[in-house]
Amino acid sequence: MEKDLKWYALYTKPRWEKKIDAVLIKKGIESWCPLNKIERQWSDRKKIVEEPLFKSYIFVHIDMKNKLPVLQTDGILNFVHYLGKPAVIKEEEIDLIKHYLAEKDARVSLISREGFEESTKIRVNHGVFMGKEGTVLKNAKKKIFVKLQTLGQVMVVEFPVEYLSLLE
Repeated sequence: MEKDLKWYALYTKPRWEKKIDAVLIKKGIESWCPLNKIERQWSDRKKIVEEPLFKSYIFVHIDMKNKLPVLQTDGILNFVHYLGKPAVIKEEEIDLIKHYLAEKDARVSLISREGFEESTKIRVNHGVFMGKEGTVLKNAKKKIFVKLQTLGQVMVVEFPVEYLSLLE
């Protein structure tokens, strides 16, 4: 039943994200490994490469009754757990990341949410994140931190200052 399908995050072996995504898709399991375009510098050239946005994470859209074929996939370590259960990722969070990554000049970097104190609250007034509220790190004039609670991660997204307004 489609109503029982939910998004879950999986821990993977380091640098196995793309391989596992391809294997799961071949198995007929809806899988998603968000990729971020990064410019890499070699001694003789620069190149844009696609790297997994979340290191050692991929997402699957499954009914938990069918988790065994997922867990039996080489390279998968376990489901990401939250409060003792496999963490369910909200459909809205998945859609938000997909929409942002589809933008032409999307640049994303990830950092752990530990170590950040809440600071200025802002609202985004333009783009895919329009209407969303976030918290800005004190010295980061162009960045908004969107908390993905179920992953324990913060997505750092760069915005022009004119896209943001202070919340009162």
